[in-house]
This record gives sequence, C-alpha cells and structure tokens, in this order.
Amino acid sequence: MLAKRIIPCLDVKDGRVVKGKNFTGLKDVDDPVRLASFYSDCGADELVFYDITASAEGRRLFADVLKSVAENVFIPLTVGGGINSLDDFDRVLKCGADKVSVNSGAIANPALIYRAAEKYGDQCVVLSMDVKRVDGRFVVFSHGGRVETNIDAVEWARFGQDNGAGELVVNSIDTDGVKGGFDIEMLKAICDVVTIPVVASGGAGGIPHFIQLFKNVNADAGLGASIFHYGETKIDQLKLALRNAGIEVRL
Repeated sequence: MLAKRIIPCLDVKDGRVVKGKNFTGLKDVDDPVRLASFYSDCGADELVFYDITASAEGRRLFADVLKSVAENVFIPLTVGGGINSLDDFDRVLKCGADKVSVNSGAIANPALIYRAAEKYGDQCVVLSMDVKRVDGRFVVFSHGGRVETNIDAVEWARFGQDNGAGELVVNSIDTDGVKGGFDIEMLKAICDVVTIPVVASGGAGGIPHFIQLFKNVNADAGLGASIFHYGETKIDQLKLALRNAGIEVRL
C-alpha cells in the first residue's frame, strides 16, 4: 500500500501567503519562504504553491517569490497560477518546481494537458480543479473560483487523466476554509472514475477529517492550509494519528 501524503498549501497573493473562506475574504498569513522552510523541515511530504490571482489578473506567476521558496525546500514542490502555455511550464520548472499545476489554462486550451505531458512527462503535469455544486451538479470553476464554466467535474477529471495528467488536485469551493471536513461525496465521485493520484483539498479542520478522508475515499493525499499555517494541527501529530488509525504514512 502506498503511503498517504500530507501536503500543506501556500496560497500566495502579492508575495504573501493568504487564506480565506470559499475562495473569498483573503487575510494575510505569513511570508511564503518562511512557511515553506518550516514545512520542509517538519515532515510535510510535498508542498503546493499557488499564485492565486495570476490567472484572474492575466499575468505570469511571480517567479522571484517562487525561486526563493524552491531554494528553501527539500521536498517535492508543485506550482500553479497563470499557467497557460508550454513556455509557462518551462519557466516554472526552471524556477525549481517539480510539478506544474494547470487549471484555467487547461480549461481555455484543453490540448495544453496533452502537449505538456508529451514534452515533460505525465508525472510533471497536475490538473487542478476548483469545484462547486451548482443545481446538484459538480461544476468546474476557473480564474481562482470566479468563473463558472459549466464543465462537469467528473467528466473533466476523466478527460484530464485520458489526456496525460499524472495527478489531480481537487479543490472544493463549498468546503474551502470552512474547516468542517473534506467534501467526501464530491471526492468519491471523482476518485471512482480515475486511477491517477488524487489530492483532496478544501475543508480540513483537524485530524479526524484526514482520518475520515482516507477511510472513505481512495485519495492519495490530503491538502491543508490554515490548520497548518496557524498551528492548529501539527503535521507530525497528524501523521502519528493516521498511523494509529491504520493508515499508512511516512513518519
């Protein structure tokens, strides 16, 4: 059995880590380089770095902040925000990313998934999905959760896998920052139709939520932000609790 991964997420805006609720009401948290170094040293399996306003603002990801983060972490680093072309993949990888997360860019140009996987390998291509319930459907949103696409999330996940994405990050807009637990129903719907790794994101409020996730959904990783940023849950304690619950993790 593959070990489940615990992944902190740095949502970066204007060079600072921020956090909100349901993708709104962003509040300043900390310096991304300091937080990245902390997570690298305290047992995180990987780290995700999102420049969360790059797509909405129509600009490239802030390379200088990313370079500083990459220089201070010794765990795999996934980077997203404003990824719209193979040139963007190339630039982010050269800044130190191990994997590149594409969201709005793939919605605008679905062929980007295949072309990036063909050039860099599917292990490098992460399809990030911001998903919200709309009239009983799981619908994909773009531009940092601002634009409804009417794309069915389950079908989009299947499309991503079939076209070369090596991993999915599934972000629930409904549970983001609420700390009431992961969106088990939505995650199960997506995990049931793909075989590539799925990273569950949105809703983590404590150790029981990660146990519930891994006991009920075939997710490969759980992603958290504010509960780690504010010290509400410590990664080493979380992993020990998961191990004690019979869930394989790297201690």
